[in-house]
Amino acid sequence: MTIKRKKEPWPTKAVMHQIYEKKMWGGAVDFYSGLGSHSPEIVGPYIREVSLFLNSFSTRLEVCDLGCGDFNVGKQLVLLSKKYIAVDIVPNLIERNKSLFKEENLEFLCLDISKDKLPNADCAIVRQVMQHISNAEILSLLKKLKNYKYLIITEHLPLDSFVPNKDIISGQGIRLKKNSGVDILQPPFLAKTKLIKNLTTSSYDSKSAIFTNLYQNF
Repeated sequence: MTIKRKKEPWPTKAVMHQIYEKKMWGGAVDFYSGLGSHSPEIVGPYIREVSLFLNSFSTRLEVCDLGCGDFNVGKQLVLLSKKYIAVDIVPNLIERNKSLFKEENLEFLCLDISKDKLPNADCAIVRQVMQHISNAEILSLLKKLKNYKYLIITEHLPLDSFVPNKDIISGQGIRLKKNSGVDILQPPFLAKTKLIKNLTTSSYDSKSAIFTNLYQNF
């Protein structure tokens, strides 16, 4: 008797490559990172509040952007940083970004943020990334985020009450379809970090919004 093996999920890198290749996040151009990276109603308030935070320091911070995507957002923060390191898992996307965006303090790296060693910096930006990956990958990432003094984390969450952190297969949609979303302070993560404040909340539709929170590690 032949035993059929359960098909394993694609590695996250392959899934993300397919998303961009097939334009599953929309857009008429190659490497489009979706409305969360292009809607003025979402991006405008985000840039304003993150800029105010970065400008509040007399000495510029070094920033690590984990999951930089098409860099439509990050490009507006580079000159507010001492050094800006932009990371994504898709090799072709990183090569595209390198060719389009050039500043002396800007560096692009192709890394799997749940598996690879992350660059040193003062502040990590993780914008609408955890919502796409499994709980196991989030737990791995959170261990590394302890090395940054500040965290700016953006997630797409339901507006009504929900059960946080329901697990998903990486790349298979986001937790909204399960009436869930990522909260790093809740089980199973229980991140040992301090929530400083909500920087922005931008409406996405009648049932959900994009939340950006500032955290400080102890």
